[in-house]
Amino acid sequence: MKLKQLEGLLGDLEQFSNPIVELEQYPTGPHIASRMLFTAENSYGDITDKIVADFGCGCGTLSVAAALLDAASVIGFDIDPQSLETATLNAEELEVEIDFVQCDITKLELKGQIVDTVVMNPPFGTRKKGADMEFLSAAMKVASHAVYSLHKTSTREHIKRAALRDFNAKSAEVLCELRYDLPKLYKFHKRKEVDIAVDLWRFEPKHN
Repeated sequence: MKLKQLEGLLGDLEQFSNPIVELEQYPTGPHIASRMLFTAENSYGDITDKIVADFGCGCGTLSVAAALLDAASVIGFDIDPQSLETATLNAEELEVEIDFVQCDITKLELKGQIVDTVVMNPPFGTRKKGADMEFLSAAMKVASHAVYSLHKTSTREHIKRAALRDFNAKSAEVLCELRYDLPKLYKFHKRKEVDIAVDLWRFEPKHN
């Protein structure tokens, strides 16, 4: 599948109707999501025929992208049942098979490296300090091949240090810097939309 085709399909997905500010629910736009998954597959072979997990999947954009790129199986995890309903409808609409699980990522009781690849757009940690790190820590425990994740560029050094020192990463690499268009979703947002610089990371876990 070509990048433009993937981006076009993701652009038609339903997104949050009532986003929950405490969970930092922001949609992963089709531009970023398509490039993230396309890079994971075309540069590293980490999606097609692999078991892929999407942590904090929201309305399922990254999950659907993985399924469209022929992942062997895709599991989306999220704490919010309403988002998972939308994600299920999105998967049905595009006729892709995805398992969605309602759970708190930070309390995930998965044992060992049971998926090949984790993809995620975690909370940036602006509402709940350290939320981004909790997601990264959980992802690094279950992925055997790679973790792809978006983090604010301003946290780059902190992320790299923590991944290598605390989260069992063999390597931590910024693949590219992207502009994240943050639409005005919440009342406290003053401007119509804000551009945030985010890094697309690829972390490779050490094998246990």
